[in-house]
Amino acid sequence: MESPQNIKKRLKSVNNINQITKAMELVSATKMRKSQQVALDSRPYSFAALELLANVSVLENLDKWKIPLFEVREKNPSTGLGLRVLFVLVASDKGLAGAFNSSVFKKFETHIKEEREEWKKEEHLYLAIGQKAYDYLSKKFSPVVRTTGLSGKVLKKFVQVGDYVTPEQVKPITDFIIDGYLGNPSTGSGQAKWDRVIVISTHFRSALKQEPHVRRILPIDFDHVADTIKQIIPERGKFADLIKEQNISFIPDKVKLKEYTIEPAPEKVLEKIAQHLFFMQMYHLILEANASEHSARRMAMKTASDNASDLGEKLNLQYNKSRQSKITTEIAEISAGAEALN
Repeated sequence: MESPQNIKKRLKSVNNINQITKAMELVSATKMRKSQQVALDSRPYSFAALELLANVSVLENLDKWKIPLFEVREKNPSTGLGLRVLFVLVASDKGLAGAFNSSVFKKFETHIKEEREEWKKEEHLYLAIGQKAYDYLSKKFSPVVRTTGLSGKVLKKFVQVGDYVTPEQVKPITDFIIDGYLGNPSTGSGQAKWDRVIVISTHFRSALKQEPHVRRILPIDFDHVADTIKQIIPERGKFADLIKEQNISFIPDKVKLKEYTIEPAPEKVLEKIAQHLFFMQMYHLILEANASEHSARRMAMKTASDNASDLGEKLNLQYNKSRQSKITTEIAEISAGAEALN
């Protein structure tokens, strides 16, 4: 049996870890409540924005106005070859968040396997939001360790977005994506750098459940916007009950589309509206990811605290048994020595 001194050292270490994880759990719980509230409060506006995007994407004269964010590109306009696809991975800057980051990376790798034939025809670029996403992409697509046969280049990373993301922090991200998609002169090139944008991020379902999703956000079309709405509409909770009670549907009916009168220049108005709604979509995605991160970290720290408490109880029992065994052995030795003297 292990000596009481060693067990006491282990018990002290476990108790110290328990105190640290308990403190981290309380901090994460506070951050979770605030980020969760911000994400939930933004949902009605985000759903309305997605509904408007879906309506605009099927307007009768949309093809005639040639609004870039709605134009589906079948081939690279400059080379006539396969499309260039920008993948945006949304993860965290810090670790100790349970399976939060790994679930995003697994979803990305599953998407690679499902679309392997399409991947052969495309050129891929990557944007990392969060240090963990950048570390993962840098390692996966490093020329030194690349064994998957996949190609790609990590263009940029955005880190330190904050525990409670603000619109000002998201704007540089959306500007970078839109400038590259449109090929704006502000980027130093008049040609588009990518023709499609896909985001892999985590959607907040509840404090106990967060789901990673793959969403195509550019170009904007009705089917992909409708799929996004279906994915993020909550199944339970006050908001879900309100939707059922009021018989609200955020997925437009193509047969009964709303009519819009846009003056004086529809193409200019819709171009600005599309960029704003795209910004709101990205902002909401990152809010949901933040709420998911803090929820996952809180659960990870709670699990660690519970495990430390259980281990502490077992070690305490083991220590008492070891000490009692040592005392019994010493008494037996004293008794045997006394008998020998007699």
